Amino acid sequence: MKFRVIPLSLREANEFVEKYHRHHKKVQGHKFSIGAVNENGELCGVAIVGRPVARLLDDGFTLEVTRLCTNGTKNVCSFLYAACRRIAREMGYKRLITYVLESESGTSLKAAGWKCVGLAGGGTWNRPNIGRYREDKHPICRKIRWEVNLA
Repeated sequence: MKFRVIPLSLREANEFVEKYHRHHKKVQGHKFSIGAVNENGELCGVAIVGRPVARLLDDGFTLEVTRLCTNGTKNVCSFLYAACRRIAREMGYKRLITYVLESESGTSLKAAGWKCVGLAGGGTWNRPNIGRYREDKHPICRKIRWEVNLA
């Protein structure tokens, strides 16, 4: 099946995420969002790309794929990861990162030419001992970070 990339507003991408994502909700902001449509014009997946969530990685030259979500159509994930790579490079960024759950294989990332750089954090944002109460609405297990050099 052939796909093509279309631009999406954050609202459109978040609506798709709310409908189809297994373990995450919508995001607050982005640098760009794209969709993958099939030959019939059906939206099969979305990618939302923004500044890195981890402050130490936010160097002005790094972007993060904060959400990638599909309706289950085969090969859409790797198609979107590759498209994000091309777009971020054209925008002048030097590195693109993303995270997957430790239980996920990363096959789509491998297919799109990304490299696994190892385990990353996880855990809760809730810190009751300092008065910062947060409700965890996402998996708090460790993640695996993937990245691709755009230079």
